[in-house]
Amino acid sequence: MNQRDSKLPIPDVQSSPDTRRLAIDRVGIKSIRHPARIQERNGGVQHTIAHFNMYVGLPHQFKGTHMSRFVEILNAHEREISPDTFRTMVREMVAKLEAQSGHIEMAFPYFVSKKAPVSGVASLMDYEVTFVGEIVDGRELFTLKVVVPVTSLCPCSKEISDRGAHNQRSHVTIAVRIRKFMWIEEIIDVAENQASSQLYGLLKRPDEKFVTEGAYDNPKFVEDMVRDIAAALNADPRIEGYVVESENFESIHNHSAYAMIAKGMDAGKA
Repeated sequence: MNQRDSKLPIPDVQSSPDTRRLAIDRVGIKSIRHPARIQERNGGVQHTIAHFNMYVGLPHQFKGTHMSRFVEILNAHEREISPDTFRTMVREMVAKLEAQSGHIEMAFPYFVSKKAPVSGVASLMDYEVTFVGEIVDGRELFTLKVVVPVTSLCPCSKEISDRGAHNQRSHVTIAVRIRKFMWIEEIIDVAENQASSQLYGLLKRPDEKFVTEGAYDNPKFVEDMVRDIAAALNADPRIEGYVVESENFESIHNHSAYAMIAKGMDAGKA
């Protein structure tokens, strides 16, 4: 390339017109990893690596979007992320890409230090957390989603058995669309408080006795779990809508038991 050619403008193909008259619901980048700092309820900050999906709606008249701008927005933003700063990122993305709608998902592991109920020995429990920020029809939406592993014990098994009752590890998934700020730990508390027993990373023998007998005294069907959690969420005015799911990985069957309650949200998009 000679000096004259190097001064010619570089064509912007993405901004060229498209004649097929087909708008695209979501276009952007998927599964990009980026460091983040998450605020903890106890005042600390947790360092983690998050997976981001970033999309905008593309009007029918445009051929493509500018993929590099998604990465620019992510890299330019502060790494300490809260629901409020996350909303700001969604607004910036929609404005910079001249879009009418936008969607960002941020998924990351989150760790909570827990003390065993009798011995008091501390250990870490991990949870799967997802922030979802959207702008739809001019409305800003934020959803906080947490997967909480717990123990459930079968009431029927306890009732019909002379000795013991079958129990299982369960995954409770709570997705809440919130009006005001909520800590991740608050959602974890709701799930763990309504289970037969919560889980711990480390238990000594007195602790194991405590949680085993505690679960036996607090049997829950999968239906009980989602109903009790939904009742707790209904009582919180900060929550606009939710999807509550419980999957019990059955210990005496080769299948899971499952239940779901949704209110004010599309269960398929949670």
